[in-house]
Amino acid sequence: MDNHSHRLSVAPVPDGVERPFWSVMIPTYNCANYLRETLASVLAQDMGSEMMQIMVIDDHSTKDDPEAVVKEVGKGRVEFYRQEVNVGHVRNFQTCLEKSRGRVVHQLHGDDLVCEGFYQKLMIGFEQHPEIGAAFCRHMIMDENGEDLHASVLEMPSSGVLPKDWVKELIGFQRIQTPAIVVKRDVYEALGGFDTRLLIGAEDWEMWVRVASSYPVWYEADILAKYRKSSQNLTSKNLRDGIVIRDIGRAIAIIAEENRCGKVDDALVKHTKQNCAFFALSNADSLMSADDAYGAINQIKEAIKLRPSFKVIRSAGRIILLDGSKLLWRKLTGKARS
Repeated sequence: MDNHSHRLSVAPVPDGVERPFWSVMIPTYNCANYLRETLASVLAQDMGSEMMQIMVIDDHSTKDDPEAVVKEVGKGRVEFYRQEVNVGHVRNFQTCLEKSRGRVVHQLHGDDLVCEGFYQKLMIGFEQHPEIGAAFCRHMIMDENGEDLHASVLEMPSSGVLPKDWVKELIGFQRIQTPAIVVKRDVYEALGGFDTRLLIGAEDWEMWVRVASSYPVWYEADILAKYRKSSQNLTSKNLRDGIVIRDIGRAIAIIAEENRCGKVDDALVKHTKQNCAFFALSNADSLMSADDAYGAINQIKEAIKLRPSFKVIRSAGRIILLDGSKLLWRKLTGKARS
């Protein structure tokens, strides 16, 4: 595998161990209220233990009992492992990889869903094109109540292997949510696990760029996965303090430094930083509307640090002048949210 001190190795499955095609690895942390629905969406497509390993890896939840949910819904079909201490989500993802036995690994977060046909249709990609290293589908963004918000961009009008240059689109902005993608286990063995320098949310994007830069990727045009967007994401301390945007900046630096695809030039780096800066400004807009001036200003500061272009600075100024004045008025008139 790649020799990299920030990426833990993924050892091959020992000889003699039975290898199903699929390993559905479900990392959880304090999300048992959603886990029932997640497990049900997988079990509805269960191909049997010879074809599919299903396992929940819990990062020492403290607010609920995911093991009880696994016993109730899984009825002995779903394996369960609990970390002895909370190790953080990146290390928990690593445990998922280490405990997987299948030839293709699906990391399905404990609050996300797969739609009917997910495993059957993505398997077709590996059967028709054994050279691919990963496959992913179009996905739906849903809110914390399970209501559909919007679909991800359509990468191609029909399913198939993506062109080599498509990786530049992925570098430009995160286009793949984790429930939508599956990766061959031997790809993880070759490339290593998730980068431990990225702890807040950019670790998956960096991994998918690493995979797509090294192997052909199959795209399924149907919407077969759902990613849950929680309102708590916007109010989290890591986002309000600007740590999330700094982590994205760190991921951009790692992707540019490694340049595995040979296509990461200055223009692409500037384009990526611009996209991510506008993502930060979008957060700032939402935070200002929620009367969170502290969080909004931190997003604006990190956006300008990341890409101090005219367009970014102009947009930041608009948020400060327009949204800021509205917030000030609400506070003066006693209409600000508590």
